[in-house]
Amino acid sequence: MRLIPKISAFALGISLAYGGMPAHAAGELVLGYTMAKTGPYVSLAIGNEIAADIAVEEVNSKGGIDGKKLVLAKFDSGGDPKAAVTAVRRFAQDQKALAVIGPFSSSECTVAFPAGESEGIVQTSMSSSAPNLTKGFSFAFRNTVDEGKVIAAVMRTMEAKNLPAKNVAIAYAVDDAVSKSIGTKVLPAVFANRDVKETVDFKVKAFDLSSQVSQLVRSKPDVIGMGANPEAGVKLAVELHRQGYGGRLIGGTTVADPDLPKRMAPAGEGMMIGTTYHPDVSERAAKFAKAYAERAKAAGFERLEPNQMDASTYDIVLMYAEAIQNAKVSGDPANLAKDRAAIRDYLVSMKAFQGVEGDIRFDQDRDSVKPIYIIEAKAGAWHLVDTHGTN
Repeated sequence: MRLIPKISAFALGISLAYGGMPAHAAGELVLGYTMAKTGPYVSLAIGNEIAADIAVEEVNSKGGIDGKKLVLAKFDSGGDPKAAVTAVRRFAQDQKALAVIGPFSSSECTVAFPAGESEGIVQTSMSSSAPNLTKGFSFAFRNTVDEGKVIAAVMRTMEAKNLPAKNVAIAYAVDDAVSKSIGTKVLPAVFANRDVKETVDFKVKAFDLSSQVSQLVRSKPDVIGMGANPEAGVKLAVELHRQGYGGRLIGGTTVADPDLPKRMAPAGEGMMIGTTYHPDVSERAAKFAKAYAERAKAAGFERLEPNQMDASTYDIVLMYAEAIQNAKVSGDPANLAKDRAAIRDYLVSMKAFQGVEGDIRFDQDRDSVKPIYIIEAKAGAWHLVDTHGTN
């Protein structure tokens, strides 16, 4: 995909905070949006802005909210935690935003959620999946599902379909916080009642994974649980294929890249992962995918299919719009604290928001509860094989 030039994430964040955030007109309903258009998460996050813009335009094309226009104040943190803190403070103090979309990563949420709590403004992450990030806060939400639940759903599907999964192994990127958490905490818990034959770690930017893969292949596991980003996942799959591995890779949302099967091919055939969005699950999901594809093509992106982070971003905007509408949020700066609390309280009590991902609600820790879709790599594409509901 075509990306914007690399710039220091924190420097870019400061630039946008002081010079790139326009003053908004009276009567507009402002949402802050902490993006990750640059930095380490760009392959997964680059299309989130398209999704957010589609959602805002849908709201405004129908007359806005009680005649008031919904607008986004955007800030590219580049995935940098310090910049994410700067973003939420600027949204809260300077932009008088009602709520914030983002930040993207678990590392950003670790520091941005406390900052948002002190400002009394809701933040809803579209991607972070490390466990327990929202615990202890009241304004921190995540429209994501814990990786442990996602990968456990993958294993339940394998059991239901009588696929070999008795002997397992673990491979994870040690230099990425989320991948390491999956490899050292999530997968061991999911595999607790199985025979773990081997555990190996590697670096995301490692050129040669032959020795780690040799260890895995020698142990002959039915399943290799992977903690990695898409780029590292491709390297691992290709080397496993080269060394003749005959089992199956599995993973969670960190590798939910629509183009991953094509990027891995012919390696990775049969890889199975969990995700929270697939265009085939509903007419509304397919309509969103079509709108996204048109925008992505016009922007010159190589990836024309939305990923789950794009769908999550879209749904967050529309959840906020519903909260603003139904909680009678005024948008008056004099009522800002009251309006922000009203949005929080509406999201907490929301029973089933109908999004492109499926029906969504939040649990007692303000993590989303929504369907998990199990998809399998076949012939260079993901195919939907199972759905786990919210009950």
